[in-house]
Amino acid sequence: MKAAVGSEQGLVIRDVPQSRPKPTELLVKVRAISLNRADLGAARGDASHGAPAGKPVGSEFSGEVVEVGAEVRNFKPGDHVMCHSPGSHAEYAVSDYGRALPIPAGMGFEQAATLPIGLNTLHNALVTIGRLKAGETVMVQGASSGVGIIGLQVARLMGAKFVIGTSTNDARRARLKEFGADLAVDTRDPAWPEQVLKATDGKGVNLTVDMLSGPTVSQTMQATALLGRIVNIGRLAGMKAEFDFDLHARKRIDYIGVTFRTRTIEEIRDILNKMRADLWDAVCAGKIRVPIDKTFPLDEAVAAHAHMRANAHFGKIIMMP
Repeated sequence: MKAAVGSEQGLVIRDVPQSRPKPTELLVKVRAISLNRADLGAARGDASHGAPAGKPVGSEFSGEVVEVGAEVRNFKPGDHVMCHSPGSHAEYAVSDYGRALPIPAGMGFEQAATLPIGLNTLHNALVTIGRLKAGETVMVQGASSGVGIIGLQVARLMGAKFVIGTSTNDARRARLKEFGADLAVDTRDPAWPEQVLKATDGKGVNLTVDMLSGPTVSQTMQATALLGRIVNIGRLAGMKAEFDFDLHARKRIDYIGVTFRTRTIEEIRDILNKMRADLWDAVCAGKIRVPIDKTFPLDEAVAAHAHMRANAHFGKIIMMP
């Protein structure tokens, strides 16, 4: 099968052996592939991002089930599914049954491919780890990404009183209110924490989903309320930075790091089930949506990755096998 694989030279298109499903897995004919930041690291053959050199990269896709393992009971050949699973940059991919969701009636493959990682990641970050309570204030750092746009909508659906999104691009920041943000701020402005404090009557944000990290971390704590929570799900602004330990202690902030890379399949299945219990009716009703920025054929995977690396997109980048 055709696939985009990681190598020391970067992403390359090759013919590789077709994946085979294990007893708990589905084999899926891939119809749409959604790009994520971790895919850029995997394209360099970095196994810590989910794909050893020579293996298909990618983590999110939709398609049609063509075969199921012996232990799979909730899916059958012919079902349309969206999956959060490694190896999506290919004509066929496998997924554990607990990493797959049925595509709701009326939803196309492209839109379906934009949803599974964002739904699972942001429900886990906001509700399970972040302990969001109705009436609280939420901030989503890096809100113009596909995952961030889902975060704004999930926060609103789960009862947040005031939702803030950040973006360093003027045009993308202007669109955040379409997806649930009451306030959009530019983290390039040194005074952005003061803007957040003013908007929250001086109290600060109860819960932040932080996809930036790096040098913004102490500013994020400045904008955080007493006993606030910061859930770190990404490091787009940098892996290391100075950290104001005294500010962290004075505000008694919970600073929590999460990643799917060290979770067991049992933990991932549990995350999906909890998300589905809270959000599935909204997904089926079309209340959570992600705009598609641009679509590429799989043969142009290198160009698709370059488009993501340029950080000029709003929403999701899609590839079609």
